[in-house]
Amino acid sequence: MNKFIPLIISSVIAIGAVGCEPPSRTSADAPSGTNENVNPPTQDTAQKTQEDATSQVRKDQIESDIRSREQRNNATGGDTDRADADLESEVRGKLEANLPASQLTIDAEEGAVTVAGTVPTQEQLNKIPTLAQEIKGVKSVKVDAKVAPAQPESNTDTQPAQ
Repeated sequence: MNKFIPLIISSVIAIGAVGCEPPSRTSADAPSGTNENVNPPTQDTAQKTQEDATSQVRKDQIESDIRSREQRNNATGGDTDRADADLESEVRGKLEANLPASQLTIDAEEGAVTVAGTVPTQEQLNKIPTLAQEIKGVKSVKVDAKVAPAQPESNTDTQPAQ
């Protein structure tokens, strides 16, 4: 009996840690949760986000991540019931690769994917459900994102003194 207590305690800790995992984000400046209010990014932030998402290194990382998750899924029988973290990661990668100036947060629960944050154009907003549905295991997509073009930086240093 005493041998099982450490096993039980470690199992509870591991399950608790998995449940506390934050949602996937397409950029470091994306909202930290799907329920968070979002503001339009500055032009500088949007430019950096787009440069990061379109860099060859980042594209290679996204492709590698998606490929490894797909291979792991296929090795276990190709289930359409996928782990939430796998869905979040694959949808994030798909959106980041196809909507490079976006600042999106992705949350998945039992195949239901929620996407929140901002995109620069209505055209990109309209692409979100289609792109997310391309991932095996996505059953539904709720889009809480909004169109928010990048805003010019407010720079008080260039204003004349009164």
